[in-house]
Amino acid sequence: MEAFPRTIFDDVHGQFRSTFRSWLDKEVVPNHEKWEDDGITPRELWLEAGKHGFLGLNVPESYGGGDTDDYHFAAIMAEEIGYTGVIGSANGITLHNDIVLPYYLELANDEQKSRWLPGMVTGEIIGALGITEPNTGSDVAGIRTTGVKKGGAYVVNGAKTFISNGINSDTVITVCRTDPEKGHRGISLLVIERGMKGFERGRNLDKLGMHAQDTAELFFTDVEVPAENLLGEEGMGFVYLMTNLAQERLGIAVGAIAVADAALKWTLDYTRERKAFGQSISQFQNSKFLLAELATEVQIAQVYVDRCVELHCNKQLSAEQAAAAKFWCTELQNKVVDRCLQLHGGYGYMREYPIARAWADSRIQTIYGGTSEIMKEIVGRSITK
Repeated sequence: MEAFPRTIFDDVHGQFRSTFRSWLDKEVVPNHEKWEDDGITPRELWLEAGKHGFLGLNVPESYGGGDTDDYHFAAIMAEEIGYTGVIGSANGITLHNDIVLPYYLELANDEQKSRWLPGMVTGEIIGALGITEPNTGSDVAGIRTTGVKKGGAYVVNGAKTFISNGINSDTVITVCRTDPEKGHRGISLLVIERGMKGFERGRNLDKLGMHAQDTAELFFTDVEVPAENLLGEEGMGFVYLMTNLAQERLGIAVGAIAVADAALKWTLDYTRERKAFGQSISQFQNSKFLLAELATEVQIAQVYVDRCVELHCNKQLSAEQAAAAKFWCTELQNKVVDRCLQLHGGYGYMREYPIARAWADSRIQTIYGGTSEIMKEIVGRSITK
């Protein structure tokens, strides 16, 4: 079936896609298996990404960035990472660019921008976002990490877990409760930096998939964070998080469709070549019906996601539309990858086949960035109020 033509990218976007894909093929794809085995990507990759201009595309030129707020470039990077199957190795870059950096760009004052942004563009400073806690998942308002103001500093105590870029990170935007009496209005964002006394990293967590993406536990014991490291206004952290989550969820949806599309292509190639009972697997009615169903659903989802990208570029994407994209596309990603693995038979269970790695990497998609259940709650609340 001929794919619907995509109209949201122009020639400049196409050139950027080609450049980024070439870089992935040269620098990341050949090393992906090693980094998966190591459980982490080396800091040198970040420096290389910075040299090629793939970090901080949305950072002003005065700080060394690409000086563009065109989200199409971020979408292209998410797609190409999905198409090449190197999610574990390169996902930290999209998190750094699309999830962490917007907080600095929107909330940091001039001094903070001068201190952090140049290094975040070159790859010398790797960013992370510390929200999730051991006993607090999707309930952001229930976080327990505290930041008590004492003189010119906040004394931070608590713990975070499942933090992407947790081992490599140099700065962690840490969600803290600075006023326990005010509920979600007492939450603030503090930047905790590598080397601060009392800031310890726990395990590089052993995950089902995305092994090269370092994901860690973080512990804070009487960490004195200078008041100069407060991002934005005190007590506004919850509002800032809710504002930025739409882009995070859209990015997850964009990557989800790319992985689903790649899985379909791998499976079509495999089923055409694999013979059973005298004919290729692709010629069995069950295979044709299943592949037709999956291909149609992926195309439908692509159209919706492309429209969401357009809306986001025009600053019109709602939280509900982003939540719908996130839960629908990630659930579809898992369905497609699972069905495609089945069509690979026993070979689909072998890690040497990309479909096996994609199956393991995909499972987290319906969980992080807000579970499918929470996404449905957001959408449901908007249509039943």
